[in-house]
Amino acid sequence: MCLAIPGKVEEILTEGDLLIGRVNFGGVVKRVCLDYVPDLKVGDYTLVHVGFALSKIDEETARQTLDDFRAMGVLDAELADEEAAFARAAAAPQSACPDGSCPVFFQVSESKSGEAKSGEPKSGASGTDGSSSGQ
Repeated sequence: MCLAIPGKVEEILTEGDLLIGRVNFGGVVKRVCLDYVPDLKVGDYTLVHVGFALSKIDEETARQTLDDFRAMGVLDAELADEEAAFARAAAAPQSACPDGSCPVFFQVSESKSGEAKSGEPKSGASGTDGSSSGQ
């Protein structure tokens, strides 16, 4: 899930041509690009998505949103450190085409012993040349 998380700007600095801030997300501090909202000041609250500040928000909205995300159980996953995020992604089911755009040629079925066997053509699936492989 991708969320825009509210955080409080604790420090602002420039790195090369980029305006960078240290933003506190309810105890977790991360580096954030502030270039899209250059009028932010230390102490302001901002909505952050994938490392970029998107807008300035008021403190009450920021606190309520953080509380709501905590209650839904999504805040820890969104604010996980890089190592935890990679571990979570590695444990998730993998797909060559996560958007479902790849054609499915084979299905996995179970043998009578309960073991998975693959390589059986899926009924009605088309080959790469457009011919039906289910005949």
